[in-house]
Amino acid sequence: MTTGVVLLNFGEPSTADRDVVEDYLQRIFYSNMDIEEDPDLTPGAAQKRAKKLAERRAPGLIEEYEEIGGGSPLNEQAAAQADALEAELRNRGYDVRTYSGMLYTEPFTHEAAEAAVADGVDEVLGLPIYPLCGPSTTNLSLDKLADGLDEAGFDGDLHEVSGWHRHPTYNRLRADNIRTYADAEGVDLHDEDTELFFSAHGTPKYYLNEGSRYDRYVEEWCAGVAGMLGLDSYTLGFQNHDNRSEVAWTEPDVEEAIEDVDAERVVVEPVSFMHEQSETLSELDIELREEAEAEGLDFYRVPIPHDDDRFPSVLADLSEPVLADFDPEYFQFRQCQCRDKPGTMCLNAPAPDWD
Repeated sequence: MTTGVVLLNFGEPSTADRDVVEDYLQRIFYSNMDIEEDPDLTPGAAQKRAKKLAERRAPGLIEEYEEIGGGSPLNEQAAAQADALEAELRNRGYDVRTYSGMLYTEPFTHEAAEAAVADGVDEVLGLPIYPLCGPSTTNLSLDKLADGLDEAGFDGDLHEVSGWHRHPTYNRLRADNIRTYADAEGVDLHDEDTELFFSAHGTPKYYLNEGSRYDRYVEEWCAGVAGMLGLDSYTLGFQNHDNRSEVAWTEPDVEEAIEDVDAERVVVEPVSFMHEQSETLSELDIELREEAEAEGLDFYRVPIPHDDDRFPSVLADLSEPVLADFDPEYFQFRQCQCRDKPGTMCLNAPAPDWD
């Protein structure tokens, strides 16, 4: 039996061409129009609204892409991760094909679904590369994959994994990555004048009010990694977007949080990211650095360990219950509480009471 493992991601343009960037942004704004909570917004009006927002945001994002080399490296890094996962799973003895599917750029999720069906896979596993489960990332990606498979006429089984930020090896590789970087830079994480600063991708409060646990997942992950590093204190801020002034986002914003740091230097760890992209290379390396230095802080940003040798093993561990056909609860998977679809498994749900 051949299994197609589709690694699901957000996607970013690899070029700074205006048409490409505007189309990318329009897809994002239209897809997340619910956060404006406007009951009178028809689909046609929503498309126009998304186009207007995209045209307004595009110049700034194009400038960011030009500052980081003309485009995002996200898709290239995601493709390399898919190749590494296929090699790891084949080394474990499984008959698999891996695919990379993006929400908002090529290769789109439906294209990955079409490719898997064309290759004749017998079953499909959807595996989002978002460690922290969220409705506009994890759940939407899984929805798009299911829709794409239906449209392609797939009649096999679809398996889904959602949140997996509690995977022990994932936590260890992130903690090791922080420590290794700090040591290389000659920074003592335990110095009272050094502050570990977690910068998490923000989310609209609309989703939290609708039941998303994303903010809690962020908080528990930061506490866990800080504990692995032997740190009692740290700062957490959220990278929010102000494209829609009427939409409230997670707090505190990174710019506000950086102002409250009482130290001489910050070591910034990007939370929620497994690829370098505009949110790290521009929003952190350029914009947040300027904010930190304006506050008199020395600024250090931890690189994303997208090519860590252990990461393919993490993804393989998440895939293995499906491939080996054993009870996912053996690996501490539970029915996902953030996704109303029976059979979607995650590492975040509490275990049932033992008899």
